[in-house]
Amino acid sequence: MSYEKLAKEILELVGGEKNVISLVHCATRLRFVLKDDSKANKGKLENTEGVITVKESGGQFQVVIGNTVPEVYNAFGKISNLLNDSKKADASNEGRKGNIFGRAVDVISSIFAPLLGAMAGAGILKGLLLIATNLGWLDTSETTYTILAATADSLFYFLPLLLAVTTARKFEGNVFTALTIAGALLYPSIIALKTEGVATTFLGIPVTMMSYSSTVIPIILSVIVMSKLEKICNRFIHESVKNFLTPLISLVVMVPLTLIVFGPIGVNVGNWIATAILSAFAFNPMIAGAILGASWQLLVIFGVHWGLIPVFINNIAVNGRDGIKPAATASVFAQTGATFGVFLKTKNKKLKALAGSATITALFGITEPAVYGVTLRLKRPFIAGIIGGAIGGAIIGQAGTQAFASGAPGLLTLPIFYGPGGQGFTGLIIGIVVAFVVSAVLTYILGFEDPVEIDEPTKVSKDANEKSDEEILSPLEGTVIALSKVPDPAFASEAMGKGIAIEPTSGRVVSPINGTVTVAFKTKHAIGLVSESGAEILIHVGIDTVQLDGKYFTFHIKQGDQVKAGDLLVEFDIDQIKEAGYQIVTPIIVTNTSNYKEITATKKESVSEQEKLLSLDI
Repeated sequence: MSYEKLAKEILELVGGEKNVISLVHCATRLRFVLKDDSKANKGKLENTEGVITVKESGGQFQVVIGNTVPEVYNAFGKISNLLNDSKKADASNEGRKGNIFGRAVDVISSIFAPLLGAMAGAGILKGLLLIATNLGWLDTSETTYTILAATADSLFYFLPLLLAVTTARKFEGNVFTALTIAGALLYPSIIALKTEGVATTFLGIPVTMMSYSSTVIPIILSVIVMSKLEKICNRFIHESVKNFLTPLISLVVMVPLTLIVFGPIGVNVGNWIATAILSAFAFNPMIAGAILGASWQLLVIFGVHWGLIPVFINNIAVNGRDGIKPAATASVFAQTGATFGVFLKTKNKKLKALAGSATITALFGITEPAVYGVTLRLKRPFIAGIIGGAIGGAIIGQAGTQAFASGAPGLLTLPIFYGPGGQGFTGLIIGIVVAFVVSAVLTYILGFEDPVEIDEPTKVSKDANEKSDEEILSPLEGTVIALSKVPDPAFASEAMGKGIAIEPTSGRVVSPINGTVTVAFKTKHAIGLVSESGAEILIHVGIDTVQLDGKYFTFHIKQGDQVKAGDLLVEFDIDQIKEAGYQIVTPIIVTNTSNYKEITATKKESVSEQEKLLSLDI
């Protein structure tokens, strides 16, 4: 599968780059925030090869890809400016409407998602160390243990530093200023004020000192406010001095403000939330475990599980353990069991292959392919998973299982639940096994509507019978070059579409079709056209010539103009562009390539204006 092609298809179906405010990804999903959700074609997206499903939740338009989501995400950097355009980095910017809850979920997911991989790795190591020390395989007095313990604990101890980075990126703040604020909270002399019980004041204002290692809320609040303060400073401070005055003001204001206000508030709020949830488990751990075991995957579907992530982390930071996450593990293994039940029962070869691979990935904590691709789609298996999750969660809750490090629930992260003496670990194992088996058996007994096997399904364009083959004429005079040889991967990989390139010998571009000018870039280096028959053509003069900002180019058209084949579109100075250090090879791309069965380029080595260049076959 071409990741660039898939990214291009997704971008088109979410309404194009102009409809995207921001794009981030987690373990399995592309998380878009769109200006207008109605412009996205959810139906077509769900039927796109490489897309498991599409969800709208928490103010986000989520495209579930599966394990290859990092590759697809990176492909957006090759076909668009989404990953580099800082103006689109803040999903809470203007242009997006949404309720407070939806925005909060978006903020939390954007801040924590980049850390999940490293957090899971450190959590697994921490769990393995707990097992090794409890079983007597490793002595805590050994230097080997000291080194490995520091490796496992460093992420959690310095968590405010990492959150400072992701929060600053989310809210378009200066990352290094944010890191400096976080560093101040963990500075040895600041820590000493807390540990030694020193009465602390700042300019006569009393300061309640807190322990900030492993904390979550204080630094997030601080960096959010810092990013707003920076924008105000940059608006009023002259450019010649703002590069050092803005950071100076931000540091002098935000470090004391965090210690005086945000720190105590953040720490206490986190503790209050954690206490409330833990109280529910203390009141009746079996019922609380059953509720969480049944509902966790529902929370994941709607994206609101992110609201509990800070609670898990806060519990481990404050208490050294967390009693909430273990019950959620039952839900993961329950949906895995339901998927395995589908694998055993289905007669459909494609569904069997999907359920088999989804079972394996779900065992390691990645449940989206299993849930969206199998159980939720078939309904009854998902319900079986909820029942199995409730039973498994009840067992785990009653056993009092604790998590001693962070990590996504799965086989590899089971060690994070093994604490001193292994208390509650046996209950966890029993709970997840019961959740898996009950869900698999119920799925097999209850059954589901098995999809009918269809051999070689044929896809027909909606209006294929209404179109005829079309010819695209050459818009330039020059030497013909294969698209694969163009020194720009966005074109060479055909991520933008199929076509051909020309090395011009004359500095003019004429229309290759009868149609309309749909895009006239202000930099004048590129033109978008659509023919009367619907072919969408992009003519891109030169490579990276956008950086010339229109210099050496002259437009003879504007967006919306009707043109005939041979009409002059743009003139450009070949020599001046070359002297400026840019190549003038010009790709001619059919951007809606997917609408055509075949696109054939001329075999000639050189062409003149208005010679046949491309043939488009429906």
